[in-house]
Amino acid sequence: MYNFPKSFLWGGATAANQLEGAWDVDGKQPSTNDALPGGKDRLKIIDSDTFDWQIDNSRYRYPNHRGIDYYHHFKEDIQLFAQMGFKCYRFSIAWSRIYPNGDDIRPNEQGLKFYDAVIDECLKYNIQPVITISHYELPLNLAVKYGGWKNRQLITFYERFAETVLKRYGDRVQYWMTFNEINSAFHFPALGQGMIPSTGSKDYTNVFQAWHNQFVASALAVKVGHEIDPNLKIGCMTLYITSYAVDDDPINQLANLKQKQDFNFFCTDVQVRGHYPASTQRIYHDYNVDQSKLIQTDADFKLLAKYPVDYIGFSYYNSSVVDVTHVHQEKAQGNLNGGVRNTHLAESEWGWQIDPVGLRIALNELYGRYEKPLFVVENGLGAIDKPDEHFMIADDYRIDFLRQHIEAMAAAIDDGVYLMGYTPWGCIDLVSASTGEMSKRYGFIYVDLDDNGEGTLKRYKKKSFDWYQEVIKTNGENLDWPNQNKS
Repeated sequence: MYNFPKSFLWGGATAANQLEGAWDVDGKQPSTNDALPGGKDRLKIIDSDTFDWQIDNSRYRYPNHRGIDYYHHFKEDIQLFAQMGFKCYRFSIAWSRIYPNGDDIRPNEQGLKFYDAVIDECLKYNIQPVITISHYELPLNLAVKYGGWKNRQLITFYERFAETVLKRYGDRVQYWMTFNEINSAFHFPALGQGMIPSTGSKDYTNVFQAWHNQFVASALAVKVGHEIDPNLKIGCMTLYITSYAVDDDPINQLANLKQKQDFNFFCTDVQVRGHYPASTQRIYHDYNVDQSKLIQTDADFKLLAKYPVDYIGFSYYNSSVVDVTHVHQEKAQGNLNGGVRNTHLAESEWGWQIDPVGLRIALNELYGRYEKPLFVVENGLGAIDKPDEHFMIADDYRIDFLRQHIEAMAAAIDDGVYLMGYTPWGCIDLVSASTGEMSKRYGFIYVDLDDNGEGTLKRYKKKSFDWYQEVIKTNGENLDWPNQNKS
């Protein structure tokens, strides 16, 4: 196995909207995520024609309002990250903490001070912050008043927000990402683009317009960041799902190629290469995009060309199988982008197909296409953890999952891939983005809180805590602590 470079950034990842809580504290106004109901039907509710962004406590529970109260526990949590030996910590900044309504002229100083404190606490333990500027949320006002990212006015508002945080924290934070899982809007525009059916999310003309506006906003963030300090590293962030054709039928092989071009590469092509890919016209045709309605200027294209991102951050959880000839009828239950079940793979409790080899493939595909540094900024296993009477959690299943994926990363490095670091998702238990549940846990640290919001909020180390501590300590050389059996 290839040795991980000494500079490799081991750490963990979270998002503001899923753990901070304090949703209406110190000047913060609601974000789009604060309006998302909790429960397994969350995504169905927000994808319905009747959903209107209204917060209705009489009908729904909103677990993001409390999160795990990281807002008041961040020092304790970061100290636990330091015990594990984190070299970096990926987190996001809640836009509505800094600009409560999104279109405000002046930032909220109390919000800025909170992230000053978070960053300083990280640096106290020599943990490098890796900041996502916009992670699946925007001020609710921008979704309600402006209709979300389809409105070009959001470019100005985002540029103001990005410039504010880059100037404020750029002397202490080197690594940034502009938008989280930007390509996920193919399936859920509400999360990344702030659009719902009543504001046009089911019309792909709006989705592609929103993407274009985000591409321009991302380029402006790169421009501003490099003007502040040329050494700042500002990346994109995409959701990568390795895909396979179900068989050797050329029709399925072609469909798989289109799947990669559409989902895995379209957004990244624009942000990394600085121009739209050759497949754009075909993609517009396939998704019934009315190009006459798209607002894309020459100035936009010049900006995209001049300010591509410095690296590619991506999430990897599972792979999918493409079948357009219907030779295999059993659908995969947990995959974001559908597909049929892969009979060669095990599945998580939520039906996500576990495929560590797919991560090695993803790393090779991305690096082979772009030859830019890569950063695995999300990867993990959502599972139901059952603590004993002493709150001990023997999560060997999580250790096994992560070990296999780390082995895949090491193999990809041996293949010649330039990999910067690894921040497994949900390094501390938090509210699930897809279901609003606490029971779908990813962390090395257990938080005593259930799906009904009951619990002490106390933190407890899982078995995986000590295992990951050893992984970081040995720079990925010892993956079998304590004599973990490989599956």
